[in-house]
Amino acid sequence: MQVGFFTMPLHPPGSNITQTLEDDLHQLEVLDSLGYSEAWIGEHFTTVWENIPAPDMFIAGALARTRNIKLGTGVTCMPNHNPFMIAHRIAQLDHMAKGRFQWGVGSGGFPGDFEVFGFDPSAGDHRRMTREAIDTVLRIWEDPQPGSYDTEFWKFTIPEPDDEFGLRFHLAPYQKPHPPIGVAGVSPNSDTLILAGERGWIPMSINLVPSRILSTHWDAVQKGAEVSGRTPNRAEWRIAREIYVAETSEQAREDALSGVLRRDFEQYFLRLMPKMGMLSLFKTDPDMPDSHVDVEYLVDNVFVVGSVDEVTQKLSQLYDDVGGFGVLLAMGHEWQPYDKWVRSMELLAREVVPRLPTPS
Repeated sequence: MQVGFFTMPLHPPGSNITQTLEDDLHQLEVLDSLGYSEAWIGEHFTTVWENIPAPDMFIAGALARTRNIKLGTGVTCMPNHNPFMIAHRIAQLDHMAKGRFQWGVGSGGFPGDFEVFGFDPSAGDHRRMTREAIDTVLRIWEDPQPGSYDTEFWKFTIPEPDDEFGLRFHLAPYQKPHPPIGVAGVSPNSDTLILAGERGWIPMSINLVPSRILSTHWDAVQKGAEVSGRTPNRAEWRIAREIYVAETSEQAREDALSGVLRRDFEQYFLRLMPKMGMLSLFKTDPDMPDSHVDVEYLVDNVFVVGSVDEVTQKLSQLYDDVGGFGVLLAMGHEWQPYDKWVRSMELLAREVVPRLPTPS
């Protein structure tokens, strides 16, 4: 089992963006020193809480401050981008990372971002655009044919090369044929995880859902793999969780219920998810009343909070419930109080994860 990190990030309205960017970069430095294998950084344009709109730029800054940890977009939301432009930005970043980059891609999920770029999520066009855009990027990296690339979603032209002046499309990724591609899924039987299985890409299950939904995620990966005749590898499966470890279970629960975990869910997620019609994702029992989904319920049923022994037991149970996975992604929050959160990340990496099973 490997341990990594997934951060949106999460900062309350009114935060100083200069300071939060510095704090988030510092987190990656600490995680690198603790031996975390990877970190994924989210992309959002219209939510104050999740305030990084350009994870590629953030990763470029983090590369200079870390040595071993792999960094990835979590994810590049393809409906936000012209494929020609993002092909260049990602290829350049891959060269700067020299093998320490993983490209997370997806169709996005935040209503404000869809509105900015003119997508109606109920119509499903953002998913179709995403598949077409990824395929276009991969095609021009492999064989950039001159001509017009024109769809209902974008239009650009690759000019004919001019060898006299060295003018041509010239930028392919450092990693061949391209950086490892990851896709994230949240909903039951996720379409994006079907795509991961179909293409042999990294499947990632995000933090909000209990085991009953996580099990359908691997079903989706297998369904996609059957289409293309692939055999999916559970060691590639990433599962993200809210995790907090303390010296005792009592201390861990007290810290979770009085700190940033409570703040981030009470003030943000538990307000946002009902508005998006997605509160049911949190439920271990789909028939339970919405009113029962509060922070206490999440700490006891969805989050992984406790002592080293309790967290080890809970994660081992999660492993058994879903049939095995290879990389645990701890979710990012502000480290307040700093010493306790650093200690939690240290205990997770050095005392919990070495005791967890690994898929054969």
